[in-house]
Amino acid sequence: MRIDIITVLPELLTSPFEASILKRAIEKGLVEIYLHNLRDYATNNYKQVDDYQFGGGAGMVMMVEPIDKCISGLKAERDYDEVIYMTPDGKTLNQSMANELSLKGNLIILCGHYKGVDQRVRDMLVTREISIGDYVLSGGELAAAIVCDAVIRLLPGVLNDETSALTDTFQDNLLAPPVYTRPAEYKGLEVPKILLSGNLPKIEKWRFKTA
Repeated sequence: MRIDIITVLPELLTSPFEASILKRAIEKGLVEIYLHNLRDYATNNYKQVDDYQFGGGAGMVMMVEPIDKCISGLKAERDYDEVIYMTPDGKTLNQSMANELSLKGNLIILCGHYKGVDQRVRDMLVTREISIGDYVLSGGELAAAIVCDAVIRLLPGVLNDETSALTDTFQDNLLAPPVYTRPAEYKGLEVPKILLSGNLPKIEKWRFKTA
């Protein structure tokens, strides 16, 4: 999988991919992450990527031309399955969506900023709009990192235990059951005896019931 992220603040997106599971996925060659600074596609010497909105009102709007130049340049080099725009009014990310996106090959993620993007970006270029919740962030960078984390961990070979992602919370529309590890008793609190019984069918039934 290849993910190209378009942003005005690429420095916000470096650290999430330099540690833990995402770092290992990149090192294994299971995913490629490319950050594109939108200001590199600005059309004037001031590296301007935003302007006042027509009709007046507070807040700047990200301009269509730099975004179009960046996305068109990427599309000229390869095919993309989705051009995703991170926006509060998009469809809320869930596990089913993450599962679906994990089956794609190449993704572009556009991070919104300011008052958002010129509507023509959404009309011409974007194929999917995603939100991570009903609240407003300073920009789409952290939201894009969350989408990447949710998707990349599902790729074959990323997790050491191939069954781990399949038993995560929200798979099969269930929450995860309670989990325990050693010691079996701590400050008077004991692990449920069923988990110590070795009876796998009964253990699975208990886990399903408590999920």
